[in-house]
Amino acid sequence: MSSDKEAVKEKFVKEPDAADTEGQHDNKDAMSRAIGSIGRWQVWVCFVVFLVKFPVAWHQMSIIFLAPPMNFTCEGNDEFDNVCAANCTDYKFDTSTFEETIVSEWSLVCSRHWLRNLTQTFFMLGILVGNMVFGHLSDRFGRRLPFLCAVFLQLVSGVATAYSVNWYMFTALRFFLAVATGGTMVTSFVLIMELIGPSYRDTVGIVYQIPFNIGHLTLPLFGYYLRSWDKFQLAISLPSVIFLSYYYLLPESPRWLLAAGRPEDATKILEAAALRNKRPIEGISSTAHKMALEISGRRVERASFFALFRTPRLRARTLAICFNWFVCGLCFFGVSQYIGHVSGDIFTNVAISAGIQIPGTFVSIYSNKWLGRKLTLMTANCVTGVSCLLITVVPQSSAAHLALGCVGLWGMSISFSTVYLYAGELFPTVVRNSGVGLSSTVARVGSMVAPFVATLSHTSATLPPLTFGIVPLIGAALCIILPDTRGKKLPDTLEEGEE
Repeated sequence: MSSDKEAVKEKFVKEPDAADTEGQHDNKDAMSRAIGSIGRWQVWVCFVVFLVKFPVAWHQMSIIFLAPPMNFTCEGNDEFDNVCAANCTDYKFDTSTFEETIVSEWSLVCSRHWLRNLTQTFFMLGILVGNMVFGHLSDRFGRRLPFLCAVFLQLVSGVATAYSVNWYMFTALRFFLAVATGGTMVTSFVLIMELIGPSYRDTVGIVYQIPFNIGHLTLPLFGYYLRSWDKFQLAISLPSVIFLSYYYLLPESPRWLLAAGRPEDATKILEAAALRNKRPIEGISSTAHKMALEISGRRVERASFFALFRTPRLRARTLAICFNWFVCGLCFFGVSQYIGHVSGDIFTNVAISAGIQIPGTFVSIYSNKWLGRKLTLMTANCVTGVSCLLITVVPQSSAAHLALGCVGLWGMSISFSTVYLYAGELFPTVVRNSGVGLSSTVARVGSMVAPFVATLSHTSATLPPLTFGIVPLIGAALCIILPDTRGKKLPDTLEEGEE
């Protein structure tokens, strides 16, 4: 789910329409007046960019099929007893479901069991690094070029991972794959958000998650037909070759061109967009030059990162929203991986858990509009918390076990969409980028811890659902100290952030 939104908020606070709230219209946005808030051109670009979310989902969730639970025994035994013998030097694995996984390939069981969790932790760290590195590059060199570089790196590192000869090579290549994946996330989201009118940004920002959900839903098909980890990895990596065509298909962000002092280049793109949207092109050139001049003459007040903790009220709000991002990182990825360990058919389990996220994303659109950020986040967290706690009291082999896990993941799909909006609206303009960036970093910490929590079932069957149940309930309780930001003016100063 991508943390790719923090860079967007910083771009918007530099624009004249940055402080637009839900109730304001696009007539305050000169670019939207010129090409329309949303039209055929924006829909086409969004469609092209949305396709990138498929490999994002495949790679982020692939650990479910790269390292699924496998029965094992010490070489020489006939029965798979899953017993770690002190004097055992070689293990035999049950290949009735999967021919070969990274677990059986490099014997990641017993004393080496923690290595498969560490692989996913390094991957999530790579996502964080990719967000930061490519976020900076997109500020410096535009959205298009860093995006194309990230796509190319994703293709090369993804394919190379399939030919890893040991765990170290596999983990290292997956780290670079994660950096590239994080890069495609942040650059693609920034691009589409800068093309959409203010009144549609919230909706498009949430709908942007749907391709990720669909990608997650299609992942079990790869796992079902490709039972060897290397073939599976190759199959989810090769489709990225399609994105090399984006060199010809993808435009640069006109907003970035204007901010970079290149109104002539922006004019060409805006005129092409206006024609596609069946709007007049007269006056677009003068509008572009005027916007470029306004941006170049604007100075944005800056405040230190530590201003987030300057006063008791702002400090409490910062900690509360950051903890809720941690909840989303921990529980979304943790519960997803945990469901893959639930008894029953792993392919069906993952497909059901992925499919239920799609209606959850749509629900978040309407709930944020009608209930507000605060009540939506509290309710969604409580849904996840209660459902996961109930797992501890139902038989592990029952359908109720899977159903409750899916309900918990459904709640997280709503929470994840909500915290993006909430953090962007909660922090004052002068520290918004720092605040959302910090929140996203905390979410990545949660996602790095998630695989270790998800596999605690080897120690105790109740520890994972207990953890995934208690943590979101704490997050829901902390929401009490947060104000509801729906329909309110975005705070610009630290004083306004105290209100």
